[in-house]
Amino acid sequence: MPERKYDVVLYGASGFTGRQTVEYFARNTRPSDVRWAIAGRNRQSLESARAQAGESAKSIDILIADAQDQQAVDAIVSQTRILLTTAGPFSLYGSKIVDACVRFKTHYVDITGETFWVRGLIDRYHDRAAADGTRIIPCCGFDSIPSDLGTYLVARHIKSKLRADCREVKSFYQIRGGLNGGTFASASNAQASGHSARMREPFLLNPGKARTPEENSLDQDPRDARFDSDMGAWRTPFVMGVANTRIVRRSAGLFEQWREPYGREFHYQEYQKISGNMGRLKSYGMLVALGLLQATLKSSGGRRFLTRFAPKPGQGPSQKTMDNGFFRCDLVGIAADGRKVFGVVSDQGDPGNRATVKFLCESALCLALNADQLPGGQQRGGVLTPATGLGDVLVERLRKAGMRLETSEQGPFNGAAV
Repeated sequence: MPERKYDVVLYGASGFTGRQTVEYFARNTRPSDVRWAIAGRNRQSLESARAQAGESAKSIDILIADAQDQQAVDAIVSQTRILLTTAGPFSLYGSKIVDACVRFKTHYVDITGETFWVRGLIDRYHDRAAADGTRIIPCCGFDSIPSDLGTYLVARHIKSKLRADCREVKSFYQIRGGLNGGTFASASNAQASGHSARMREPFLLNPGKARTPEENSLDQDPRDARFDSDMGAWRTPFVMGVANTRIVRRSAGLFEQWREPYGREFHYQEYQKISGNMGRLKSYGMLVALGLLQATLKSSGGRRFLTRFAPKPGQGPSQKTMDNGFFRCDLVGIAADGRKVFGVVSDQGDPGNRATVKFLCESALCLALNADQLPGGQQRGGVLTPATGLGDVLVERLRKAGMRLETSEQGPFNGAAV
């Protein structure tokens, strides 16, 4: 790649999540290591975000471009090695940015969970980005790094230490946090896009030939509540499973193409974990609540109703809510011979904000500072996933940033949420 003025540009830096990425970079990078700038469409808002980040950010450059202005976007993308963006909904504001990144061979990370849009990126850009060694990596937030990296670690443990194929991985989530306006806008737009039926395809993002109806039936999204004996807890569908499962299955499909398979007949599924004496009752209550939410989002009137109460773009939970939040993802991997490996990915802080910002920024820093150690070497490119594009490098960076990522053969992890 030719020399660029910047290592990383943070686009959408004046939004609720974008401001947090500016603060993260200001706290966790040194000018001698990473040359970075912030970008968006409104200079005054960007100046406010820069000031909010403190003294260490006061000299960073501000770049202006509306996401719909291809010429202005090109001018920014051509100056940087890596483009990080938090400006969603990505199906509305991300396409011209990705197009520029592919043309200028600029690596890309975002926090989308809009799988129908990611499918379009694969169709349009995967082959060219793969040929050029450009890493286009969507879904680098809470959608979908815990699921993707957790499965990667569990499956690789089974392959390397048990010397067996991984037949199945199941993830079980516990979360506490708030909702920001950008996340709600993306969810609402995904339902309004008319792509809801396609988003239900279990292997929507997989490479290669389409799966048969029989193969699809084994990985259909769960719709019930039941007790899971492997985890020792009740489980219901997880609200983000419709996005996370597709990313994990794409990782498995790409690794299979590269002759590094998780297993010859690998399956993945994920759930919300319900523990305690009232587990059964809570599970059925959550199942009803999730069904009502999904039904409301499907209708234009329902979306208008929810919009009246949801935070607006640029708004989000309080500092206290974000500080007191957490997420925990427990995983069970089952080998072809029935042996089990257990995993955990967890951290303190609101998953949709604190954890998402850490995931996204560390993903960009992998590309900026650890390019020589990335999986597949310098030649790997395409529309990738966190596991296939960043792999162990991101695992280690997240561990150093205070996140827990572990595997064990000694039964489900116990203890506190984090």
